[in-house]
Amino acid sequence: MSDISYMTQEGYDKLSGELELLKTKGREEAAQAIAEAREKGDLSENAEYDAAKDAQGMLEMKINEMEKAVASARIIDKSQLDSSNVTILSNVRLKNLKVNRELTYQLVSETEADLKLKRISVNSPIGKGLLGKAVGDIAEIQTPAGMIRFEVLEITL
Repeated sequence: MSDISYMTQEGYDKLSGELELLKTKGREEAAQAIAEAREKGDLSENAEYDAAKDAQGMLEMKINEMEKAVASARIIDKSQLDSSNVTILSNVRLKNLKVNRELTYQLVSETEADLKLKRISVNSPIGKGLLGKAVGDIAEIQTPAGMIRFEVLEITL
C-alpha cells in the first residue's frame, strides 16, 4: 500500500479511528494476554504464551499496514470531480448485456469498498474496467467468472 490511496473524508476518518483503537485498546489487550500466559509457568512449553505472542505480531503488522494507508491517503473532494467520465466516487448505472440487468455501483478506494453497500474498489476488475468510460460506452471486463460486457447508462457523483 505504498502507492497513493484516494479516499473520502468519511473513509479516512473511519480508518484513522480504527487505527487509533488498535494502537490503544488492541495493544493493551495483547499485552494483557501475554502477561496472563506468562504467569502460567514455563514459557518454553506454554502454547498460550506462543499464541498470545503470535496475536501481538499480527496486531502490529495490521497497525503497520493501516499506518501506511493513512500516511499515503489523499482526501478526494467530490466538488472537484467531473461526471462526464467514470472516476473514483462516481455512481455508475450499468447494464449487464449478457443477462440484460441493470446494476448501480459507486467506485471507491480499497479501504472503503463494501459490496453490500454497492461500493466497489477502483482496483477491482470491474472498477478498473469502468474507469474513464463515458455514458454509452461498452466496458468489456475480464472477471474470475469470465468476460462480462457492461453498457454505461448513467454517471453521477
